Amino acid sequence: MTETRRDILVEAAGLSKEFAEPGRIGRGAAHRAVAHVDLEIRRGETLGLVGESGCGKTTVARTLLRLVEPSSGDVRFGGKSIRSLRGQSLRAFRRTAQIVFQDPFASLDGRFTVQKALAEPLIVHRICPRSEIRERARILLERVGLHEDFLDRYRHELSGGEAQRVAIARALATEPSFLILDEPTSALDASARLQVVALLQELKASLGMTYLVISHDLSIIRYLCDRVLVMYLGRIVEEAPTRQLFERPQHPYTEALLSATPVPDPRERRARIRLRSELETSDADGGCPLAPRCHLAVGECARRPQRLVEIAPGRRVACHRVSEGEVSLPTARVLPAEPTPIEEGAA
Repeated sequence: MTETRRDILVEAAGLSKEFAEPGRIGRGAAHRAVAHVDLEIRRGETLGLVGESGCGKTTVARTLLRLVEPSSGDVRFGGKSIRSLRGQSLRAFRRTAQIVFQDPFASLDGRFTVQKALAEPLIVHRICPRSEIRERARILLERVGLHEDFLDRYRHELSGGEAQRVAIARALATEPSFLILDEPTSALDASARLQVVALLQELKASLGMTYLVISHDLSIIRYLCDRVLVMYLGRIVEEAPTRQLFERPQHPYTEALLSATPVPDPRERRARIRLRSELETSDADGGCPLAPRCHLAVGECARRPQRLVEIAPGRRVACHRVSEGEVSLPTARVLPAEPTPIEEGAA
C-alpha cells in the first residue's frame, strides 16, 4: 500500500442504495437514493457533502457507518471492508466511527438524564467501570464546554445549542477517529450555530479527528471543510478543494447553488441562476439527471450518461460540456451593486 493509500481513512466505491417504494410493485418499484458514489476521506481532513434536501446525503452517511446496508458497492475503513464485519468486529468499528444527527432533541431520549445518555456508549463498549461513569461523563461535558451541573438535567431542560453539545459529547464518548456531522447546525439559532462550529474546529485540532460534514448551509461548509462533494439526485456531480469550489464552480448545479448564497459585501450582488422546473427524482442511468432543469443543457445532455471526469488535480466534474471545453464556468459573476438613491443624487 502506498503512502497515499495509507492516508485514506474512509473509502466508498460504487456505493448505491435502493429503497422499496410503498404501493409500487414490480419493475421500477425501488427508488435509488444513492447511485454509484465514489469518495475518499483522508485522515485528519474535513470533507463536506452538499446538495438539496432529498438528494441522498444522509443515506450516504448512514451507509458509510452500516446503519443501512448498501444495495451494491463497498465501504472500506482503514483499508478494510466493513460489509463483512460481524459481532465484535462490527462493534469495534462502530466505536471508532460515530455520527451526530441533525436534530439533537430527537436523538436524545427524553427519559434519560444527560449522565445516562453519556453513560450508554461507555457501558455498551465497556470503556470504563460503572464506578467511573459519572467522572467520565463530567470530562466529556467539560470537553464540549458544559458544566457538570448539566449531568442531572433532562432533554427538555436544554437549549438547542446545549442539546447539540450533549449529542457531540455522546459521540466523543467512544473516542472515535471518524465523526459524521449530519446538518450539525440546522436546528440552532445564529448564536448557538457559531458556538457549535467553533467547538467542532477546536475538537478537530485537539483530537486530530476526521470529519464528514453534511449540510445545505454553504457558509458552514466553506468555514469547516477542506474539500467538498456536491450531490444531485443521489450522484456526486462535482468534487473540489473548498476554496476552488467557491471561487470557480465547474458544474452547472454547483454554480446555481452558489449563485443563491448571499455575497458578504452588501455593495455587490451575484447574478442569480434559477434552475428550471422543480426537483424530480430520476433512477435512470441514461442522460444527465440535471438536464431538465439545467441552464446550460443541450439535446445531447438528456441522452448522454455523465461520469465524473478529472479536469485538474483534485477536481472532478460530471458534465461533458465542461470537461470537454464546450462551456466555461462560472457564468454567474459578482456584479457591482446598483447605485443607491443617495449615490445617484451625488452623481
